[in-house]
Amino acid sequence: MKKIIVCLLLSAVCVTGFAQEEEEGLEKKNIIKLNLTALAFKNISIQYERAVGKRISVGGTVRFMPKGKLPFRSSVSDFADDAELDRQLANTEIGNVAIMPEMRFYVGKRGVLRGFYLGPFVNFSRYDASLLYEYDDLLITKTIPLSGKVNTLTGGLMLGAQWKLSNALSLDWWILGPNYGVSRGDLTGKQTLTLSEQQSLRDELADLDIPLTKFSYNVDANGAVINFKGPWAGVRAGICIGINF
Repeated sequence: MKKIIVCLLLSAVCVTGFAQEEEEGLEKKNIIKLNLTALAFKNISIQYERAVGKRISVGGTVRFMPKGKLPFRSSVSDFADDAELDRQLANTEIGNVAIMPEMRFYVGKRGVLRGFYLGPFVNFSRYDASLLYEYDDLLITKTIPLSGKVNTLTGGLMLGAQWKLSNALSLDWWILGPNYGVSRGDLTGKQTLTLSEQQSLRDELADLDIPLTKFSYNVDANGAVINFKGPWAGVRAGICIGINF
């Protein structure tokens, strides 16, 4: 009887150990990540990634920035040392939301979700902005409030590297992700304008030089509308901490 009990206990230990080894060896195929670097720029950026092959994964990133004052505004103002620019930045608010589907190709021997990767992606973004635009009328500086949205569509390539810190955690370094595409938007300002203010604002907008961007404007007694479209460029980068599951 004792021999039977000993054999049963040994069998249970072996089976339990084998099951643990199987569980530990099972690769988790999903990671959800938070971009820590983006938090400094008031952006909340969350990415989901899933392995679909030995070296390939798919996923997507959602980014959200609540509308508010520009991050690092004071640093930009100090660097530029321009009183007019400082006033403009102080009266500017911006927010954005973006969706970025992505596919990754891992180039190292360790396979998917580990090591260096190349990640082509598409970026759909919408920016919401408001500002006080300054113009001169009869030697007096005046302002008109402008607000509107800019929609952008870009494509790019992310170069990065990912490490498995533990069975539960991963670290993803977005080294560099340049992207380029198109944009379209408008700014509207509703304000009663005199004939002199209308002409002064038209003259100011006519002298406005935005490289590579086509824009048109209409100014009347009720305010101004500015429409523009043109190329758009950006760069993605950051350090992400991820949970494996």
